[in-house]
Amino acid sequence: MASKWDDLERWMEGQKLPKGFEVLKEPDWVEQFVRKMMTKALPEAAQAMNGIAEEATTFETHHFILVKFPLPAGTKRDDLKLFVREDRIKVEGLPDNRTETIKLPRPVKPRICRALVKNGILQVKLRKRPGTRTYYETTIRW
Repeated sequence: MASKWDDLERWMEGQKLPKGFEVLKEPDWVEQFVRKMMTKALPEAAQAMNGIAEEATTFETHHFILVKFPLPAGTKRDDLKLFVREDRIKVEGLPDNRTETIKLPRPVKPRICRALVKNGILQVKLRKRPGTRTYYETTIRW
C-alpha cells in the first residue's frame, strides 16, 4: 500500500510547472521543510516522524553507492527485509516492528543491488544510475 507521501511524489512528477519551478518536482525540499517545522513545534513528534536512519553511512565510488547500516540487537534474520527505490532504501523487520529509511546521495538502479549482513552490519551495494550530461542536437524550425 502506497503512503500519502508516495502519492504526493507521484502527483508532483506529473505536474506541468512554470519555468524555474522545476525544483518543486523534487519532494526533498518539502520533506526538509516539514521536518524543520515539526522540530520547532513538536520536538517529540519530529523524532518519531518516519525514522530516517541517522546511523547509516554511505560511500560513493565511480559506479556504486555503498551503504552500511548497523542492525540493532535482536534483529531476526527471517524478519529482515530490504526494499530499494531510485532515491532511498527501506529496511523493515527491525526490533519493535521498526522501519528505517535511508536516503541515497544519488539515483541508483533499484534492481541492481547486493546486500549482506556481516558482523551485525547490513551492507548494501547499489549501482548508480548514469546521469545523461550529453548534449544532443535537435532541429530548429523556422
